[in-house]
Amino acid sequence: MNPGGPIVRVSGLEKAHGDPPGRVQVLAGVELAIDARRFVCVMGPSGSGKSTLLHLISGLDEPTAGRVELAGEDLAKLSPAARTLLRRRTVGYVFQFFNLLPNLTVEENVELPLAIAGTASGPERAAVPGLLARFGIERRSAAFPHQLSGGEMQRTSIARALAGGQPLLLCDEPTGNLSQQAGLEVMQALREACDRDGRTVLLVTHNPRDATFADEVRFLVDGKIAATTLSGPGLKIDDVHAALARLAI
Repeated sequence: MNPGGPIVRVSGLEKAHGDPPGRVQVLAGVELAIDARRFVCVMGPSGSGKSTLLHLISGLDEPTAGRVELAGEDLAKLSPAARTLLRRRTVGYVFQFFNLLPNLTVEENVELPLAIAGTASGPERAAVPGLLARFGIERRSAAFPHQLSGGEMQRTSIARALAGGQPLLLCDEPTGNLSQQAGLEVMQALREACDRDGRTVLLVTHNPRDATFADEVRFLVDGKIAATTLSGPGLKIDDVHAALARLAI
């Protein structure tokens, strides 16, 4: 990682699907830079391209135009194998639909990034019980995903994202399928991942309550990042609602 620059930088980022005349422009020149150890939220309505933005930042998809730098590396200059390795060591994911492997227990799901990286027998493995305890799922360590509540599944997902030690967490509507209380616990856990663990958190959401946990809130409007920016700490939900109203989103 380049210690002197943002962990994420995108410029002139465009993504379109299909061919004319039915071509759909999803992103139309996104500019965004995210410094390490920051909690940044990008807000926008459903279908605005928030998930697409995360896929492009992580190298899971390729842009139609523009540049993506992840940990100081220009993704366009890397081979597919090199992009995969960079993503594996840089990015942890927290998804709306949890994406836990159904045939693995809670503990095995959390250990999965270590197994992929070949470090499941190292000191990282010794930290897994502490992660389970930290997120209140130690008593569920032998349970399978279908035996968990939504909140337990998402806390397992966050523990898994932290287990691999990646500096960047990409969070795609992580409270979208949770109750209000479970969603609050998840957002507190993500805030703690930034404050306690020094992780960079990039959250995309349409939930104003979730946005108040961020250090900075940006808005995705008509395929671009709007000039309007909200900054914390102490961001109020009324401030978020007011910004959404001004931007008509």
